[in-house]
Amino acid sequence: MTDVLTAKMPTKSAPKADQVSFLEFEKPLQRIQHDIAEMEREARESGTDLTADIRQQRTRFRTTMRRLYSNLTPWETVMVARHPKRPLTTDYLKTVFRDFCELHGDRTFADDRAMITGFARVGGHKVMVIGHNKGKDIKERMECNFGCAHPEGYRKALLKMRMAEKYGLPVVCLIDTQGAYPGLGSEERGIAQAIAVNLMEMSRLKTPIISVVIGEGGSGGALGIGVADRVALFQNSFYSVISPEGCAAILWKTAEKRKHAAEALKLTAKELTKLDLVDDIIPEPMGGAHREPETTAANLEKYLNTTLDTLKRSRLDTLVNRRATRLRNLGNFFEDPGETEKQAKPKHPRKSTSRSSRLNTGPARPRTASA
Repeated sequence: MTDVLTAKMPTKSAPKADQVSFLEFEKPLQRIQHDIAEMEREARESGTDLTADIRQQRTRFRTTMRRLYSNLTPWETVMVARHPKRPLTTDYLKTVFRDFCELHGDRTFADDRAMITGFARVGGHKVMVIGHNKGKDIKERMECNFGCAHPEGYRKALLKMRMAEKYGLPVVCLIDTQGAYPGLGSEERGIAQAIAVNLMEMSRLKTPIISVVIGEGGSGGALGIGVADRVALFQNSFYSVISPEGCAAILWKTAEKRKHAAEALKLTAKELTKLDLVDDIIPEPMGGAHREPETTAANLEKYLNTTLDTLKRSRLDTLVNRRATRLRNLGNFFEDPGETEKQAKPKHPRKSTSRSSRLNTGPARPRTASA
């Protein structure tokens, strides 16, 4: 059963133009915001009272935003999830978690900055936090490979999960990546094996695990820290086996079909809950998490506290068994009843009437010599 928390509807006025960048489908909002800025400038310069007109335009702004965000297409959802000002793992470490103590390295090769791990507190719970790190500015993003982790990143994550199991700490995973790093060095050091080992070990880890997709949930890079007792998505995030661009490049040989690919992949939170692939949807403020990050952080903290309280009441053996059962039952598949009945009927092969079959059936007759 999908547990949707009650979202806090914003009552603030329209944000300033320099506070948020508008996406392609938000052009109507951009025009209204421009009109509001012009009215405010005119009121300052001429001294004219335009309070009523500005209030009317702000009401129009909120109404238009509500209309746009209540009917997002899958591709528009992808755009919101990738918004440059959307809160990242490092933002939630400052707003949701307390006393964060970062842990580095995988004790094998290196410390991957695309994967951040450490001890922290959320509410009244001590936890191990593991999350993808995209970076804030271009320099940091280059150092973090834009959130695409190497094998050492997933090995670091697994090492810290085992440490959490040892000390009886729940694990909280924050997923935000377009996929694992696809470079030559990553392949040479065994990225596929690193992700596969994480899937296996997380499925039997004897401690509660929660995974939350806070933005992009792409491919095996997301699955590497995505096996959990409860999997949740933010309302405007997505979770997919491949990026829409990658899917379009494979199926249609061009990334221009990315909108069609996003439709076909069923990657939105609503579609994934229908398919029983995720458990919960965490609401976002109207207009996306980037418009009210404080409200978004409060919703995440509330969800984590509630879910941890529930999971901690279960025995560890019960948790592991439920996790294994959940993995075996992933997905929801439909069959055409007519096709099922046809497949159930035995198919009798037709009798062959070919000359070769007539000659080869029955015992061979002895030949008689003619006079």
